Amino acid sequence: MRGEPSCPKCGGRVRAPGLFSDSWQCDAHGTVHPLQPVIPPSVEALGVVVARTRVPVWMPWPLPVGWLFTGVAYAGDDRSGGRATAVACSGPGPLGGMGELILVAEELGVGLGAHYAGMDGPDPGPHLDVEKPPQAKVLAAGRPTPLWHVSDGPADRAVFAGEARGLWLWAVVWPEQSGLLMYDELVLTDLRDAGAEVELVPCGALSPRLLEP
Repeated sequence: MRGEPSCPKCGGRVRAPGLFSDSWQCDAHGTVHPLQPVIPPSVEALGVVVARTRVPVWMPWPLPVGWLFTGVAYAGDDRSGGRATAVACSGPGPLGGMGELILVAEELGVGLGAHYAGMDGPDPGPHLDVEKPPQAKVLAAGRPTPLWHVSDGPADRAVFAGEARGLWLWAVVWPEQSGLLMYDELVLTDLRDAGAEVELVPCGALSPRLLEP
């Protein structure tokens, strides 16, 4: 597990603010909000991210039967606060085998969702055909939220994206056939609003997808 910040768009090394720049810099992508080291799944880890972020921390709640929380990450620093969050969950896939889901909330241009989607980013807009009906819907913080299938992604995963609370919401599911999970109208809770319920979240082993999508 890496112990230093990285680029949310490519996973590469970043330079901290210094004498010549007041922002984090990636050689390939310029100014970025640094992706902080992935935090292994625990109630305490969720509390850390919830306290530091300015964007939602989305999680299916209640979790689908047999599913566990398997890690959390965020992009940002102590000065700017979290500008993107990624929550991983794992459990039985709809068609058998194990499924994995990463939910990303992010501000425009951060690029974390596109990184997990395995796509050129930073945002899903060019890959969404919003003239067509959405392929999936979730209930995000009590509001019906349409999600469109994101085209041009790798064949090993299903990618959906839309807008919730004025920010991008990505749902990336492995393997591709487990994308059927998104057709069940998942109920998503912003864990910043969950209060003491966070202590009831069941935790599993850290998802390797958060480290190397």
